[in-house]
Order: sequence, then structure tokens, then C-alpha cells
Amino acid sequence: MNLRALVSVTGKPGLFKLIGQNKGGFILETLDKAKIKSVVNLNTTKMATLEDITIYGEEEEIRLLDVLETIKANGGNTPDTKASGEELRNFFREVAPGHDEARVYTSDIKKIISWYNIIKEFPLFDEEAPAPLQ
Repeated sequence: MNLRALVSVTGKPGLFKLIGQNKGGFILETLDKAKIKSVVNLNTTKMATLEDITIYGEEEEIRLLDVLETIKANGGNTPDTKASGEELRNFFREVAPGHDEARVYTSDIKKIISWYNIIKEFPLFDEEAPAPLQ
């Protein structure tokens, strides 16, 4: 799974593809059909690559990529984001065993499911991840 160029931006729904950089900040493109481009300034906006996001664990943090890979390996079946909190929590216990249930909220689970549903359609989802940058 090659998710290096995909980012989440605080305060903006969905995911974005990092396509460049200019004097004003980073150039992002939405992953929907509209392909809207925008520039975000890191002085005023926080963003994180999906590759760097981790989930609170009871013993150690769990990489988001590992959770997405587990969902994919289990056939990619995810509950609806409008499902009950208990159904979402049971699903997450399967795909992220050992997550800290006190610090991982239902809203976090919904976000991860919606991200999975966004990226599963893209070719990069099946690409091999590039070697880590040194």
C-alpha cells in the first residue's frame, strides 16, 4: 500500500493528495471527482501523511497503515459509518487489536472507515510502498 502522498488536513473533511509545493505552502488536490486544488500554509494548518498517523494502543501505538492492511486482508468489508457505536467498536477490535479503547473514540473509527472507503478505489492502494526516506 503506497500512501506516501496522501494527507489528512485538520479541519477539512476527506483526504488530499500532495501534488507540489510553492512559496505559499503545499498544493493539495481532493481525491474526489472534482479534483479541487488548494494551497495550505503550514503556519496556519496542520496536516499529516497517512503513512505517519498512528492509533493509540494499550502497549504501543498502532500504525494506521497496518490497520488499513488488515481491513484489506479481511476482504475490505467495513461497517457503515452510521452503524451503532458497539458495532463500530467490535469491528475495530478485529482490525486493530490492542487499541486503547479509552482514547480511540467512535469518531476516530468512523474517520478511518471513511478514509479506507476513499482510498480503496485508487491504484496506489495496491502498489508496493516505496522504501522509507533516509
